[in-house]
Amino acid sequence: MRLGVDFGTTRIVMSWVDRGNYPLVSFDCPDGASRDWYPTLAAFHVEHTIERAYGWDAWSKQAEPGWASVRSLKRLLGEVGPETPISVGPHRFPALELYRELAASLKKAMLEASNLTIAPDEPLEVILGVPAHANSNQRFLTAEAFRLAGFQVLAMLNEPSAAAIEFGHRNKMSMDKILVYDLGGGTFDASVVALTESERSVLASEGIATLGGDEFDLVLAEMALEAMSMDASELNQQQWFLLVEACREKKEALHPNTKKIEIDLDGITETGGKVSLTVAEYYEQSWPLVAETLHATSDLIAQWGGVDAIEAIYVTGGGSELPLVARQLKEQYGRKVKRSAYMRAATAIGLAIHADQQSGYTLRERFHQYFGVWREADQGRRIVFDPIFEKGRELPGAKQPALLVERHYRPVHNLGHFRFLEATRIASDHQPAGEITYWDEILFPFDPALENQAELQAVMVGYSDRAHHCGIVERYRCDSNGRVSVEILNQATGHSRIYPLARWGHKAEVVAAESTTKKRKARKVAKA
Repeated sequence: MRLGVDFGTTRIVMSWVDRGNYPLVSFDCPDGASRDWYPTLAAFHVEHTIERAYGWDAWSKQAEPGWASVRSLKRLLGEVGPETPISVGPHRFPALELYRELAASLKKAMLEASNLTIAPDEPLEVILGVPAHANSNQRFLTAEAFRLAGFQVLAMLNEPSAAAIEFGHRNKMSMDKILVYDLGGGTFDASVVALTESERSVLASEGIATLGGDEFDLVLAEMALEAMSMDASELNQQQWFLLVEACREKKEALHPNTKKIEIDLDGITETGGKVSLTVAEYYEQSWPLVAETLHATSDLIAQWGGVDAIEAIYVTGGGSELPLVARQLKEQYGRKVKRSAYMRAATAIGLAIHADQQSGYTLRERFHQYFGVWREADQGRRIVFDPIFEKGRELPGAKQPALLVERHYRPVHNLGHFRFLEATRIASDHQPAGEITYWDEILFPFDPALENQAELQAVMVGYSDRAHHCGIVERYRCDSNGRVSVEILNQATGHSRIYPLARWGHKAEVVAAESTTKKRKARKVAKA
C-alpha cells in the first residue's frame, strides 16, 4: 500500500493510493467519532517514565491527573539531534526515540483503528511531507523515525510542492507560475511553482518555521486569561493544555459572520466560568501574525515579476481556514486567490498522487537554503564559508543518481575540524546570513598517526608535515529527498569515513518540551 503522509505540527493527515483515487485515512477516536487526522501529540506519566501515550491515546490522557501532555512535538525537530535528550517534566528521552514511538503509534492505529484494510505482511510505502524550509536535520529525523517504525520511506516532498500537485491534478491545467500559500498548524511556507501537464517545478520558496495555527491559538488563550485577570504562570501544565485546546476548537469554529467567541473555563481553571471576547478584538491581536505571512509572500512574488506574473495564489493549510487570513489575502491579491477545497488535506492528497506510479507526474525540487562548511584560510588566520550546495540548485529526480560535489586538497593540520551549516542567504562579504542553522562538528584525522585514535576531541590541532603529504578528498552527496552525506578519504592511506550530515547533538545538551507560551512571548517582545 502506498500513502502520502502529511506529518504536521498539530495533525498527521494521510491519503492512500486507490486505483487513481486518493481517499483520506480516518481513525476511530476515544469519543466514538471518526476523524480523518491523527494528533501529533504525546503524553507522559509524571511518575512512571515507562507509561507514554501518543496520538488519540494521548488525547484521552489529557484530562487525567498525573499525565503531562506535549503539543506540537514536531516543532522540536529543528532544535535536536537523534540522541539529544528532550525533557518532559522530570524525565528525559532521546529525541529519535520519541519520534519513532509516535510513528509506531500511527502505524498501530492504521492497522487496528482506521478505515484501511491492510494485510499483516503488506508493506506500507510512504512519501513524507516536510516544510519547504526544513533543514537536513529535520528531514533526516523524520525519515529515520518512520523507517524505524516499520514504514518504507519512498521519498520526502516539500509540503507546498505536494499542494501544487493536488491543485494541478484537480484543475487539469498548465500554468506558468502559481504561488502556494501554506499556513499549517506550526509553520508557514510560500512557494512559486510552475505547472505543466506532466511536471511540477518548484522555482523558489520562503518560510517561517515558528508561525502557524498554534500561534493563533495562543493569542486567544492569552486574551482569555487577560479577561480573567490571570497569567499563564498560574496554570499547571494540564490546565494550560486544556485551555489552548479549548481555544483551538473555538478558533476552528469561526466563520465570516461570527461576532463573539465564548470560552468555557469550567474544568480548566479553579474558578471556572465563561469568557466572552469579540472576534474584532481577536483579529486585531492576530493581525501581526497574518502580516508576517503576507510580507514573506509579497517578497517572494516580487522576485518573480510581481503579482501580475503569478497566475493564481493557491491557499491551503489548516491555519488558512481562519476567516481573517482569507479576507486579508483577498484584499491584497484579489481574484488571484484560490482556496483549496481540502484545506487540511491538500498536502496529503498531493503526496499520495506523487506516490502513485500511474499518475504520470514528475517533480523538480530545489535547495531552499545554502549548505556549506566553515574552512580555515591563510593557515588558520581567518575563516571562510564554502557553499557546497547552492540555494536554488535543482535536486535529482527520484530515480536519478545523487548530486555529487568533491573537494580535493592537501591539509596543513593534523586534524580536520569541519563545521557545517545552512543559511537562507549569502552576504556581500560571502559570509552566511539570514536564518542560519548550525550542525555539530566533525573531526577527521589528517595525520595517519591519528587514524586509530578513538577520542579525537582530546587532540590539540597543529601543523603536521605528515598530513601535508596526504591528499584529502571530500565527496558530498545529496539525494532526491535533500538528505546530505559526506565521505572524507585520505588517498595516501585509504582511510575514509562517511557521515550523514545532521544535527547530532551533544550528550550534555537538553531541549525542553515545555508549553509554547515562552515562544509566543518571545515573538511579542521581538515585535515591541
